[in-house]
Amino acid sequence: MIRIALLVVLGLFPQWAAAAECPGNPDALGTERVLAVDGAATPRVGRKSFPETLPLGPKEVVLTFDDGPNPGTTERVLDALKRECVRATFFLIGRHAESHPELVRRTYAEGHTIGNHTYSHPWLSQIMPARAQAEIERGFSAIQAALGPSHKMAQFFRFPGFTSTRALLDNLEQRHIAVFGADLWASDWNPMTPDQTLDLTLRRLTATGGGILLFHDTQPHTAAMLPGFLREMKRRGFNIAHVVPAPH
Repeated sequence: MIRIALLVVLGLFPQWAAAAECPGNPDALGTERVLAVDGAATPRVGRKSFPETLPLGPKEVVLTFDDGPNPGTTERVLDALKRECVRATFFLIGRHAESHPELVRRTYAEGHTIGNHTYSHPWLSQIMPARAQAEIERGFSAIQAALGPSHKMAQFFRFPGFTSTRALLDNLEQRHIAVFGADLWASDWNPMTPDQTLDLTLRRLTATGGGILLFHDTQPHTAAMLPGFLREMKRRGFNIAHVVPAPH
């Protein structure tokens, strides 16, 4: 069994306000707590792909967004999160980060965690192993370059389409890079209206009782439904846990 070891970090990040401390929004959802994840002890999480997940409490949710940054939609997602003082994790595509470094820097500056989602989003189990490994490495390099030398991205990775291989997983584990799957997703890669996305996500969240939730900040219907979704999470008693790299 994969050993899960997480540090619960409270009070270390004053800019990550709880709801009562959210400027201009005393009824905000807020970020309830911060979890520091060490890839050496936590190599893989997310029950859609792996046996283990983060040790979250009842009604705790880790928000994650894939495939950005994307002008137009990513800004709307960041605006919605900022209004509610909610922190999330963004798994970026390297070539998008190269094209829009200002969005990478904004995401980081607003307290979100930045991870890698490869350079160009191929399904890694369906290409040659050397190319798959190069996609991972180029993704880390491109995202870090967009972020700039004064800030460091997280050693967090998510496989496009969750298409991992044993060799790639072993390599990432040896390098203490934490691989994130998901416990539930919004299926927002499918054409839907914002209301349909909201309804589906809330039904799945209610059924699971929380977990690592996958969205895509490239989708207009996701960006449109997010403000209402965050307010509804607050109304239904869900809390936000934000993952960050463990200090070394």
